[in-house]
Amino acid sequence: MSTNALPLSTRTANHLADLLRRHLKVIRSRWRILPPGKIAVIVLAALRHDQRLADTADTADGNNVSESTVRRWRDELITLLAAQAPRLDRALKKVARQGGEVVLIDGTLIATQRRTGKADRRNHSGKHHHHGLHFLALTDERGRLIWISAARPGRTHDNTAARQDHLLAHLRAAGLEPRALADLGFRDLDNDVLDPVVVTDFHASRTHKLTPGQKTANRVLAVGRAPVEHGFAHLKNWRILTKLRTDPPRATHLLRALLVLTNLEINR
Repeated sequence: MSTNALPLSTRTANHLADLLRRHLKVIRSRWRILPPGKIAVIVLAALRHDQRLADTADTADGNNVSESTVRRWRDELITLLAAQAPRLDRALKKVARQGGEVVLIDGTLIATQRRTGKADRRNHSGKHHHHGLHFLALTDERGRLIWISAARPGRTHDNTAARQDHLLAHLRAAGLEPRALADLGFRDLDNDVLDPVVVTDFHASRTHKLTPGQKTANRVLAVGRAPVEHGFAHLKNWRILTKLRTDPPRATHLLRALLVLTNLEINR
C-alpha cells in the first residue's frame, strides 16, 4: 500500500510518520512490525476510506499484521493528532494576530449507529431525524476549520453548545471586529444590541415582516457564511465519519485529529 493509492498528499503521510517517530522516541519504543511511514499510510487508508480494519490488515504490504494491531496504530495516531488540534482561545487569538476580521460559527451532526436502550435517545436529532453526535465548529472567512468542539448528544441545540463552550467570552477576549457570523440557530445567543459579538440574520415572524433593508442584509450574511459549509464538506471527506461506531470521548479525539489532517491537505 502506498500514498499513490490514496487521494492524499505525501506531505500528510510524512507529517503523520514524523509524528509517530517522535512519539516512539519519547516512549523509547525501538521496534514496530512496520516502519512509521507504512504505518502512517495504513492508518490514513482506514480513516479516508473507512475500510474494515481486517481488510486494512490484509492489504498491509503482505506483512502479518493483525486487525488488533491496526486498531492500536489507528487509536495511537488519532490521539497524537488530536493533541495538535488548537484550543478555542488560541485559535481565535491566532486569527486576530493574522489580521482576520471575522470567524464563522456553525453546528453539524455526525451520524452514528443507533444503539439500543434509553441512553441513546438523547442522540436522536429531531432536526435531522436520525441519531448522531453534535459538534460545534469555527472556520475563518475562507472556510478553513480552526476549531472543533467536544462531541455532544445529537439533540443538543447550537445555542446550548455555544454557551457551554463559553463562546461569547472567548470571542470578546480575542477582540475580532466584527467577531462572528452565524445562522439563526444562534439567535439570542448574544443579546448585546449596541455591540454584538455574534451577528445573525434578521428573523421574520407572523407579526414582524422583514424590511427590504433587512432582506438585503440577510442575503449579504448568507454569502459571508457560505464558506463554513466548505469546511464541513472537507472534514466529511474522511469516510470514517459516514456513520461513527464509537463513543463521544473517542469521537471528540477523532474529529480533532481529522481537523488537523484536513488542514494539512487544504494548506499544502
